Amino acid sequence: MTLLSVIACLVCLVPATAVAQPAIEWPDLTGVTLTVAAGAVGQELQLTKEAAAAFSELTGARVEVLETPDLATDRLGLYLQYLGARSPDIDVYQVDVIWPGILAEHAVDLFQYVPEEEIAQHFPATIANNTIDGRLVALPWFTDAGLLYYRADLLEKYGFSGPPATWEDLTEMARVIQEGERAAGNPSFWGFVWQGNRYEGLTCDALEWQVSFGGGTIIEPDGTISVNNPRTVEALKMARSWVGTISPPGVTTYAEEEARAIFQSGNAAFMRNWPYAYALAQAEDSPVRGKVGVAPLPSGGAGSAAALGGWSLMVSRYSRNQEAAAWLVRYLASYEEQKRRAIEGSFNPTIEALYDDADVLAASPFMGQLYDVFINAVPRPSAVAGERYNEVSTAYFTAVHQVLTGQVTAEQALTRLEAELRRIMR
Repeated sequence: MTLLSVIACLVCLVPATAVAQPAIEWPDLTGVTLTVAAGAVGQELQLTKEAAAAFSELTGARVEVLETPDLATDRLGLYLQYLGARSPDIDVYQVDVIWPGILAEHAVDLFQYVPEEEIAQHFPATIANNTIDGRLVALPWFTDAGLLYYRADLLEKYGFSGPPATWEDLTEMARVIQEGERAAGNPSFWGFVWQGNRYEGLTCDALEWQVSFGGGTIIEPDGTISVNNPRTVEALKMARSWVGTISPPGVTTYAEEEARAIFQSGNAAFMRNWPYAYALAQAEDSPVRGKVGVAPLPSGGAGSAAALGGWSLMVSRYSRNQEAAAWLVRYLASYEEQKRRAIEGSFNPTIEALYDDADVLAASPFMGQLYDVFINAVPRPSAVAGERYNEVSTAYFTAVHQVLTGQVTAEQALTRLEAELRRIMR
């Protein structure tokens, strides 16, 4: 079953009512030391350290949290160094939704350690995505989808009734607001910030543009290489037109945190980012607190498209404490911990019942309001590409980056990309 088909299964889901959670009797792990490799974007690192401390309190285990690179491409490279060397130094890895097929050979089968009732709490699509050749290689931790953040106060100030429905609308609204704010004395103000660096985040942004224009999903589930078409050309030309106009010239070096820094400082009207940015924008010390709205990304004519993201937790087969590491994974991915992360960091849960939790919805209303965005998010072609996905994505974001930086035209880039993808997928 492909990731695309299991995501489609979620369309029929509705938020579940709150249910009693399985009682877990935590073991005594005194004397055991575990290391978890985790991300540090936004509040990730702090929340993970807090959870590690709580797990230590429950079990007596010592848990060390290893900070890893923000860019997913760099993080995967680091992981492959450890795993390729069969290193026992890391017990638990935080893994991207696109990596289970790449990392499966290095993973412990969590079906052996996690009870069925705990696994059943998670979205079926995430479990299916993480199941490779009948083995559960990672337990879901949080899910993601691309969102449009906007300054609700500025939309009202400039006479706009709501967020943009199309990319054309966004371009015009961003231009009007940017010109107005600069004329009012803020020369640092920009219309739209996003992820334009040469890394996996650009694959997500560009896939959203491409799909929203009706340009396909790079490689279709049946293996057809579809990226080179007039609609994708149109989408990339649009994005290129933003650079230096409504978006900073330096946007082609931005990842998530660079975009967020500009938006949260009050210097952008719109931002494309993941759900984690909401809690930070609404923090007490945020200059835009109470001024931020969240909406689906605009359409290019074929509907809104949000890239599917998300992260899971994998136990390394080279760990000297595999059972203890599995207990840690169960704790980190538990109902209570996912609820805490949803409230404090606006990380979208993978446990369905939390979308009907009043505390979660009070802290992050968009999780309920944009539920359909999350369950209909567009997967990257990792299922069809399998172990070759990293090559596919690198070729794609490199080609897109060349267009954004004006090195080649969209037509030239996609022609070359099509040939490169045919070589990779042979």
